[in-house]
Amino acid sequence: MRKAERYTQVLDYFLRHVPIAETELRYENPFQLLVAVILSAQCTDKRVNMVTVDVFRDFPTPQRLAETDFDTLFPYIKSISYPNNKTKHLIGMAQLLLSEFGGVVPERIEDLVKLPGVGRKTANVIASVVYQQPAMAVDTHVFRVSARLGLTTAAKTPLETEKQLVQHIPEQYIATAHHWLILHGRYTCVARSPKCADCGLSFACKYYAAEEKKKQKKLAKVG
Repeated sequence: MRKAERYTQVLDYFLRHVPIAETELRYENPFQLLVAVILSAQCTDKRVNMVTVDVFRDFPTPQRLAETDFDTLFPYIKSISYPNNKTKHLIGMAQLLLSEFGGVVPERIEDLVKLPGVGRKTANVIASVVYQQPAMAVDTHVFRVSARLGLTTAAKTPLETEKQLVQHIPEQYIATAHHWLILHGRYTCVARSPKCADCGLSFACKYYAAEEKKKQKKLAKVG
């Protein structure tokens, strides 16, 4: 199957079966989403949503977050992965947000990555979700699912995956495709023992085709 055909079939499947795909992080404004995404690095959205209820209540604005200190904020997020670094990142992010951007979450990727705790993936999430830009955030799910489906070829880094995906996905679908791939990786194409039998994309999946060939070879040897 040609790559263009594979992209068409995968996108058509998602458009038909998952027309609405959004982040599972809970937030009410751009600042809250930025906090949540920083906390979500190598942590589940479920855990983040449990923690941010209190964080958003007691630190509802960049000003309030910037004014706090490590010992005050740390207990709120101690159950999150890497709480020490993330506590420092959140306070530093809020302070820089005030000093450089007037307390407003910036739109440009180049500006977002200046904020502590904000890498390219986080910046792309904010740009796509908040500002509806055609930005493709690549996390471990997107990286894995894209490779298995055959949407990417020999991509060794998230940036390589991002470049290949945005090259082939129509601009109007890029932001939503990020959520399609994440959700598919989170619930179906899981890291260990992917649920191929329950996957509606097996017909277009390079990984599934390869696994089926292995099974056939084993059966042929046994026979």
